[in-house]
Amino acid sequence: MQPVSILLNIFWILLGGAWMAAGWMIAAVVMAITIIGLPWARAAFNIAVYTLLPFGSRAVRRDEVTGQSDIGTGPLGLIGNLIWLVLAGWWLALGHIVTAAILAVTIIGIPFAWAHVKLAGIALWPIGKVIVPA
Repeated sequence: MQPVSILLNIFWILLGGAWMAAGWMIAAVVMAITIIGLPWARAAFNIAVYTLLPFGSRAVRRDEVTGQSDIGTGPLGLIGNLIWLVLAGWWLALGHIVTAAILAVTIIGIPFAWAHVKLAGIALWPIGKVIVPA
């Protein structure tokens, strides 16, 4: 990881990253408690790590990385994302948007606010995403 990414990640953790990563972890644990929620729990755990340290990596569709469609990027992934949206996606996205609005008040917080807005989009539709180095 580049020194600039390390510095940005430290500021990120202090300016809302830890708070939202904890939200993702809570969502993952709640989903993992039920056997049916295990696929969503796995995606939420992966994105919790990304939410904690987003600078130096990015989220992309898994089929763009592998070159082939799979269960998470096909029709079942669509259904899974719709279920996720109803159960947990909307409140995680809301948390990211509220945090972004608070950070956008200051000039130094604008890049972090933009990162929260991008994470809000991922919060709405996480199944089929993979985290790769930037």
